[in-house]
Amino acid sequence: MLEIREAGTQHIDTIRELAFAIWPDAYASILSPAQLSYMLELIYSKEALAKQIDAGHQFILVYDNNTAVGFASYSAKNTTNPTIYRLQKLYVRTDQQGKGTGKFLLEHVIEQTKKAGASILELNVNRHNKAFHFYSKMGFVVSKEEDVDIGQGYFMNDYVMELKL
Repeated sequence: MLEIREAGTQHIDTIRELAFAIWPDAYASILSPAQLSYMLELIYSKEALAKQIDAGHQFILVYDNNTAVGFASYSAKNTTNPTIYRLQKLYVRTDQQGKGTGKFLLEHVIEQTKKAGASILELNVNRHNKAFHFYSKMGFVVSKEEDVDIGQGYFMNDYVMELKL
């Protein structure tokens, strides 16, 4: 049985464990091992996660039979236009993919952002990530392409997708 739980700084270790388990599978064919390692440390160090939480990113964990199997985070895009929210992260373990876990997690985020007054939910997804098809199936459409310089000579080559709520 799937269950959503809000997460805070006390859950950073769980989020890190999931990220370090999920990312190598999700990005093995897209990123070099060096870039994968760099990005995991950049985004999922304990300090980076604490800063994201402090900056207002709402983290949630999804549990299957009391075992954490995925996570997501979302936030208002900015304070000047709080009707646009960003899905910052959404990841589920490989053994949960195709079982509706990601859909369950995303539907929760959509529900929460609507309650917060959002009219648009946007996200970035790597142009070669198979998750692109998941988001398309969930109603997201590509609004633009962007290449984000993340340092050390690495770029995130993404689609920006949005869902009108």
